[in-house]
Amino acid sequence: MRRRLLLLLVCVACGYCGSQSPTGPTPGQPTVPLPPGGSVPPSPIPPGGPHIFVGAGDIGFCDKNPVATGALLDTIGGTVFTLGDNAYFHGTRQEYRDCYDPGWGRHKDRTFPVPGNHEYESPGAGPYFEYFGDVAAGPEFQGYYSFEVGSWHAVALNSNIAVGPGSAQANWLRNDLASSRSRCTVAYWHHPLFTSGPNGDVQAMREFWRLLYEADADVVLVAHEHMYERFAPQDPNGRADPARGIRQFIAGTGGAFLYPVVSVHPNSEVQISAFGVLKLTLFADRYQWEFVPVSGQSDAGSGVCH
Repeated sequence: MRRRLLLLLVCVACGYCGSQSPTGPTPGQPTVPLPPGGSVPPSPIPPGGPHIFVGAGDIGFCDKNPVATGALLDTIGGTVFTLGDNAYFHGTRQEYRDCYDPGWGRHKDRTFPVPGNHEYESPGAGPYFEYFGDVAAGPEFQGYYSFEVGSWHAVALNSNIAVGPGSAQANWLRNDLASSRSRCTVAYWHHPLFTSGPNGDVQAMREFWRLLYEADADVVLVAHEHMYERFAPQDPNGRADPARGIRQFIAGTGGAFLYPVVSVHPNSEVQISAFGVLKLTLFADRYQWEFVPVSGQSDAGSGVCH
């Protein structure tokens, strides 16, 4: 399904942030991180949408729930994303085999993942990179890359390694965003900057938000909190910004036990405690969202790209 890419491996020192890719010509094909300060060659903009981008995080809990959310994917086409904590509790080979693969494994050929903190319970998240492969998950020990989804630019980031100003990943992100010719951008990683859940805001992720905001990105997808939450567009400091703000979705609803809402965060519009997947329909200049639950409350709406 995917053509092999010549991977440019970059040595990046792995660091942990509390609980925390060259654009190719084929839509849906991931790309490879460049050395710090390198430039990303421009890529042709693929045909316009709509294109489906669907997934969740906090998935492989080794019970019936990830099987149920995986069954939802059977009825939804397009490209699948994961938002980390794909296999509980330690992201081992056995847990990927026994807890992730039965529910979501049959969709692996169309999946573009990111790791969560539970993947890093195994040294260097080795089984994660082994399971998905460096073409899908980005080079080993890095796990960040970009690709095109229809006419959108998608950026997969790793919130478990260094993410601050001056980090290799932040420098790569700045270069990647500067090279993109797409009007619309979606970025995704594991740990949320803003949340109404029990883990609280992960302040370390503000630099990613700042870079994305400066590049007029449109949507951020995260997990870590085992719930669904939708925010109004906001700036990196959490201030409402309907003109330029980024809309964040939390979709930690793939199968792990659900969390309650602790305190409703400013600009939070919807909070749902249910298993399900987030389905984005991406057009050339706008998007639609739908939270598709296994059972219970859903959520739907639309937004316009900057």
